[in-house]
Amino acid sequence: MRADIDESASVAGVPSSSITLVVVSKGRSHDHVEAIASTGHTVFGENRQQGLAERIERGFPSRIEWHFVGPLQRRKVRWVEEHVTLLHSMDRLSLARSWVAAGDKPALVQFNLGNEPQKSGFDPESAGAVVETLLAIGVDVRGVMAIPPQAQDPEETRPYFAALRKIYERYRDEYDNMEHCSMGMSSDFQIAIEEGSTMVRVGRAIFEPTDR
Repeated sequence: MRADIDESASVAGVPSSSITLVVVSKGRSHDHVEAIASTGHTVFGENRQQGLAERIERGFPSRIEWHFVGPLQRRKVRWVEEHVTLLHSMDRLSLARSWVAAGDKPALVQFNLGNEPQKSGFDPESAGAVVETLLAIGVDVRGVMAIPPQAQDPEETRPYFAALRKIYERYRDEYDNMEHCSMGMSSDFQIAIEEGSTMVRVGRAIFEPTDR
């Protein structure tokens, strides 16, 4: 996996060390996750509060950094905020208010790049107002995140990644804390890196490499 990231980073003209790999462990056995952790990897992502709770109860080493990468219900905000390092899915103002009330953990702003009704996220056309409103509420905004429309050919995701990169670069220049552009998953992370991703969320390509 790191070899693939290295190759894409080279194409993008950036150091491989600037790309954070979030191993998405949702639905995987504790043994599988522990096997990845035993290699020295420390950043893992869960998309459900229950799944994250099971990891915490398992007692993984304290060096493990848990990210929350899925939709988050407001009633579960306080528990999740306590146990994660970063929220990838800040997708609505009501969640932002609950998140700030729970604590001060950082979050990424999720945008719905394809305006898909089945997906959550803010309208990218309103990015400026969204970021400013979240900052005013008190959210520690550390970057942006998006999941592009599903495509059979990963190349079709490239314009969406480029659009998110433009949002990221604009606010990275304005705000010192804007450090992450989280985009790219198992099927398209290489293209995402070429288009400026600084953080990829990969599960299947790691746990089921023969499927790639």
